Amino acid sequence: MIGKIFLNESPLEKACLFTMKAKHRIQQSPAKSQSAKSQDILFDYHYNKPGTMPGFITIDQNANPTEIFLINYNQQQAVRVNNLLPRDCLKYLNEESISWIDVVGLGHEDTLREIAEIFKLHPLTLEDIVNIPQRPKVEEYEEYLLIIVQMAVLNKEGTGFFLEQVSLVLGKNYLLTIQEEGDYDSFHSVRDRIKLNRGLIRKQAADYLAYAIWDAIIDGYFPVLESYGERIEELENEIIVNPTERTLTQIYQLRQELLSLRRAIWPQRDILNNILRDENNLISSQINVYLRDCYDHVVQIIDVIENYRDFANGLMDFYISSVGNKMNEIMKTLTVISTIFIPLTFIAGIYGMNFNPDKSPWNMPELNWYWGYPLCLALMALIAGSLIYFFWRRGWFKDFSSSKKG
Repeated sequence: MIGKIFLNESPLEKACLFTMKAKHRIQQSPAKSQSAKSQDILFDYHYNKPGTMPGFITIDQNANPTEIFLINYNQQQAVRVNNLLPRDCLKYLNEESISWIDVVGLGHEDTLREIAEIFKLHPLTLEDIVNIPQRPKVEEYEEYLLIIVQMAVLNKEGTGFFLEQVSLVLGKNYLLTIQEEGDYDSFHSVRDRIKLNRGLIRKQAADYLAYAIWDAIIDGYFPVLESYGERIEELENEIIVNPTERTLTQIYQLRQELLSLRRAIWPQRDILNNILRDENNLISSQINVYLRDCYDHVVQIIDVIENYRDFANGLMDFYISSVGNKMNEIMKTLTVISTIFIPLTFIAGIYGMNFNPDKSPWNMPELNWYWGYPLCLALMALIAGSLIYFFWRRGWFKDFSSSKKG
């Protein structure tokens, strides 16, 4: 589901409907205008219209159908079940093993409400899960812990990224994850670890599974940032070689995309800080050690984003300076040409006044000279040559040749 603003509703309805799109595809598109690009890449959170009752959910008509996948595991075995019905999850919740219920798609309201009933989710929890995107946050309830985060996944084309809301509901022996679609998630490594029994994941409780998924979401930001580091280098080289209006548009788009990344990752630092600071019976003290590592990664990501934003602002200044230098070189060239032709134009203007030499001996007597015209051309050539030699001695032509090679 891709965020668009090209609607016919009122400005308030446009804002409400657009912010309901949690899935944002952010990538370069040369065919779009700058204003259209800025609309696509600006990332905002959902808010309800004034007067909306609490717990009201809105199903987007373009949302993917709701599917349920379950992985039930313990130290001895791991079982994966696809395309479950919500009531089929009950038998797994009563077992001593750990159950990971992955809900993909927000298109079926009845299915989502049945899931909320089975897992005893508060109406406000269901509202935060379905009405997307929400600001990343953590909320503690009696029987579960709700964690909402934004997942960034690098586009397969390598020219942008996807932002998707992922909701984690942590219970005593289960973890419920809700996402818009499963094609672009970052959970493949976690599934492989459970399947192949790698590491500690099958020896730990559900809180470790929540940490593993959250850690995978956070680590998904690094490939995105690596691609933006390469883009910054490409833009820097483009500014040096041949800055154009397209370059300016790309710099502006880069700044907006980095702002979207910052808004997606920044609140997660506060969430981790709150979980580490406050005690919770669903997260053991042993898991806090791993969560501190997640916190360090988030801080590192924020630092990289801030550095890239500074680089983007520097690219804008660099572009303006480069364009200004290019204009100065053009003006310098025009000035040299004008300076050479000004005295020649002056001489040509004098002899173009058409005074009659027969009326007065002072009216341009040289017009009757035998060598008058060749001498006039020679004088003009001498003046032009002298000016060219003067500029050459001053090194102006050397500047022209170096700028042309660059």
